[in-house]
Amino acid sequence: MLTFKPVTKQDAAKLRTYYEHCDYQLCEYSVGVKLMWRKTLQPAWTEVAGCLVVRGSSGNHVFFDYPVPSEEGDVDAALEAIENDCIEKGIVPVISVVPEEKMAHLLKRYPYVRVSDIRTWRDYLYYREDLELFAGRRYSGQRNHIKKFHTQWPEAYFRPLIGSDRPAIEQFWQNFQAEFPKGDNKKALEELELAKKMVNMLDKPYFQAGGMFDGEKLIALSLCERCGETLIIHIEKALYSYTGVYPAMVQAEVAAFGEDCTYVNREDDAGDRGLRTSKLQYGPAKLGSKFRFEPQNELLRHVEEIPTLETQRLTLSALTEADIPAYNALVLDQERNRWWGYDDVGGLGGPVEEKSFYEVARRDFESRQAINFAIRLDGTLIGEAVLYRFDYRGGAELGCRIDKSYAGCGYGTEAFTAVAEWALYQANLSRVVAKCFKENTASYKMLSSCMRKKGEDETFYYFEKLV
Repeated sequence: MLTFKPVTKQDAAKLRTYYEHCDYQLCEYSVGVKLMWRKTLQPAWTEVAGCLVVRGSSGNHVFFDYPVPSEEGDVDAALEAIENDCIEKGIVPVISVVPEEKMAHLLKRYPYVRVSDIRTWRDYLYYREDLELFAGRRYSGQRNHIKKFHTQWPEAYFRPLIGSDRPAIEQFWQNFQAEFPKGDNKKALEELELAKKMVNMLDKPYFQAGGMFDGEKLIALSLCERCGETLIIHIEKALYSYTGVYPAMVQAEVAAFGEDCTYVNREDDAGDRGLRTSKLQYGPAKLGSKFRFEPQNELLRHVEEIPTLETQRLTLSALTEADIPAYNALVLDQERNRWWGYDDVGGLGGPVEEKSFYEVARRDFESRQAINFAIRLDGTLIGEAVLYRFDYRGGAELGCRIDKSYAGCGYGTEAFTAVAEWALYQANLSRVVAKCFKENTASYKMLSSCMRKKGEDETFYYFEKLV
């Protein structure tokens, strides 16, 4: 499983080695957003296959950013690592805030997937030249505001902020809060406190901080971060009593920090009507969509209930409570199950009770993580076949075990083949895989009779069946 580390200030320099050249254009792919919203989104990170992989969580929901590769990074390998980690933990590998240009790659990767594109998530992306020059008829309003601002405060100027400006910054926050029009809005006040903490990091080399001054008085400030060819503006605050200061500051900060950038990202509007109106008035080149991909497996899409399969000698169907004694005996046969590859008792995470294993099978199908077939001979349960580890890319793993009293009669091969055929032709999988321990000669013989060997390692032989 992957090991993640919570994002801290100490990790910022490492994350920047990925974000500095990242051209996804979205604000989530930046150190500033990861630090500012870490209590809300709880970002944690790891490196996989030369890629930065960030996991977030909100409530009981876990999601992952699209991997950010280094020069030698392998995004597909990173995605596979995310998928395998989620399969082991029994959760769906949700890939969130996916840039539009990466959408086709994931649509091709996942045969079944729910995709959403929430309007309030979209970032406002502007051409740098537009905000730096405000040229053309559509920007006449901004030009007029800037002209009036400089006419009323002719000595106002913009410059980078440095450590010695901290007293002026502290005074700015006091002045800003005195004028703050959303003083009774809890969410806005929380965002303001986060902004203050972010501006305290103005001396970090990956941030560009600037301020508009009226003489010695700081009347507006901003905090930016350059990621690839996009200048991301994390913080923009100004005193409302200085009419026209916002467009004046936007123009100045872009001119100061946006050299050679193609886009300026002023982030999303969080569903705030005033922010949306303001950001649209600046004429965005586009709204940066953030797609959320929630892959689904074939059980979820095609299997409403466990079917009954008939072979020449066997019937395969759902476990019932009447099967519990025989099923428990099958699962608890440690000598027989040394080849099963999974510790059923340890997997319970608690004491073994009469219905424990039956309930695990029931819940696994209810959540569509696995489907357990009871293998019956003349109505008697003699084994089980389990289709599990759905990889969300058209594949799943199949395992089969037969009670020792019925071993050596070909029942395993018969049941295994039936479930594999059902999975490929009824559940719409494109690939069924299986493995066996190298010492398990009987399983090797069975799998070789109905699947194609595709490889081996020190422990297992691997097989697959494709359509």
